[in-house]
Amino acid sequence: MHLLETRIPPPLVMLLCGLAGWALDGLLPGWPLPVPAWAAVSIGVLGLLLNLLPKWTFGRVRTTVNPLRPASSTVLVTSGIYRYSRNPMYLGQALVLLGAMLLLRNALALLVVPLFVAWITRLQIVPEERALAARFGARYEAFRSQVRRWL
Repeated sequence: MHLLETRIPPPLVMLLCGLAGWALDGLLPGWPLPVPAWAAVSIGVLGLLLNLLPKWTFGRVRTTVNPLRPASSTVLVTSGIYRYSRNPMYLGQALVLLGAMLLLRNALALLVVPLFVAWITRLQIVPEERALAARFGARYEAFRSQVRRWL
């Protein structure tokens, strides 16, 4: 599994999971999920905001937003949305995926959301945490003990 750590961009993982959910919907119809479109779109928009706002913050402090190179981080961001989640961008991507799957209105399509969360946790977040701990030491450990990984 180490070979896959921080190798596949998280937006691509989200897209692949979305395609898998779409395929499940097409192959196994008949699992109705009565969700209003406005609710699904609202969740997706919230996810988009949670994905984009932290990128703006990273740009302001001039640190990398590249998830494939976590060791090149120059600043530990702990303010703003990072007071509530250590990974708001990934939370945002999970919500975008959830919103998209809810639009399909097929309960089976929702199975891809926990798949995305598991993949990102194991193959993206855990390696990022190792890199940040090595780079920022006690500051990162204090942040990690105060703020949850996802929410």
